[in-house]
Amino acid sequence: MNQKTDGKMTVKTRSTIAKKIEKDAPEAQYLAVNPDEITRLQEESKKIPYKMEIVWRNVALFAALHFGAAIGLYQFFFEAKWQTVIFTFLLYVFGGFGITAGAHRLWSHKSYKATTPMRIFLMLLNNIALQNDVIEWARDHRCHHKWTDTDADPHNTTRGFFFAHMGWLLVRKHPQVKEQGAKLDMSDLESDPVLAFQRRHYFPLVILSCFVLPTIIPVYFWGETAFIAFYTAATFRYCFTLHATWCINSAAHYFGWKPYDHSVSPVENVFTTIAAVGEGGHNFHHTFPQDYRTSEYSLKYNWTRVLIDVAATLGLVYDRKTVADEVISRQISKHGSEEHREKSIM
Repeated sequence: MNQKTDGKMTVKTRSTIAKKIEKDAPEAQYLAVNPDEITRLQEESKKIPYKMEIVWRNVALFAALHFGAAIGLYQFFFEAKWQTVIFTFLLYVFGGFGITAGAHRLWSHKSYKATTPMRIFLMLLNNIALQNDVIEWARDHRCHHKWTDTDADPHNTTRGFFFAHMGWLLVRKHPQVKEQGAKLDMSDLESDPVLAFQRRHYFPLVILSCFVLPTIIPVYFWGETAFIAFYTAATFRYCFTLHATWCINSAAHYFGWKPYDHSVSPVENVFTTIAAVGEGGHNFHHTFPQDYRTSEYSLKYNWTRVLIDVAATLGLVYDRKTVADEVISRQISKHGSEEHREKSIM
C-alpha cells in the first residue's frame, strides 16, 4: 500500500497533509505537525514557572541497574558459557523487536496491521524490553512526533544530549508533557484487548519476561550459574536494550546527516540503526512517519523490517504502508542533501 503523499514536504505542507489524514481517520491524529501549535507551545513554555525536580528513586534504580550491568558485561566476555552469550544476544534482538516492530511501528504509528496472534507475540516480546506498557510508551512517542523539540516532547533534545538520552527519566515531567499528552486520543490502543491485558498484568509479565525466565532458562537447560545468568542475560541485556533505544532519542538527533529534511533535528545514523535493530533512519522516519520501514536501509541493517515482511509472508501482517519512491526522491531533491544519501546501504 503506497501512501500518496506530496513530495513537497515543508513543515507547513506536512501539517496540511496530517490534518487531512486526521479528518479522514481520527486515529491518525498523532501524525499531525502544526507549526502554529509548535510556536504557541514554545511561547507558553516560557511563561510556565518550571524548576527541574530530580526523582531520586529513579536515580537510585538506574545506578543499581548500571552497577549490575557492569558485572554482567564482564561475565558476558569472560565467564558466561557460549550458550548464555548467544541466548543473551537473542533476548536483546527479540526484546528489541517488541519495541521496534510492536510499540513503535505497529501501535504508535499504525504503519501496518497485525492479526491477533501476531499482536500477542509482539506484546510478549515487548515485556522482555521492560520500557513501560505499550499504551504509555506510544503516548510518549506520539507526543514526541507531534511536538518534537518542545517542552511537550518527553525527551526534548533542546534540553541537551544527556536529557534526551536518559535524563528525562530521572526528573519530573515538564508540565507541558502532561498537559499535551492528556489531550491525545489513545482510545485506539486502549480498546485493543491485547494491550488491555498487558496493562492489567504488566508488573508480573515484565518481572517474569525480563528477569525470571532469562535467569532460569540458562540454569535449567545448559547448567549456567544463576549468578551469571541473572547479571548477563537479564541485567546487562536489559540495560543494553535501554541504551540502544535511548540512542534513537539522543544520538539519532545529533550525529548524522539529513538527506530527507534538513529543517528538523532527527538525522540518519547507521550505528543506531544497527544497535536498535533498524530504527536509526530517523530523518526518514520523521519525514515519513507513516512508512512501516522507517528507513530505506537494506535488509542487512533493518532487521525489524525483515521480521515484519516475514510475518506478512506468513499472513500475520497486512496493510504495510510505504511512501512511493518518486515521492522520496522528490523530497530529497527539494528538502534534503542528495550528496549525503548513502545508496550503498539501501
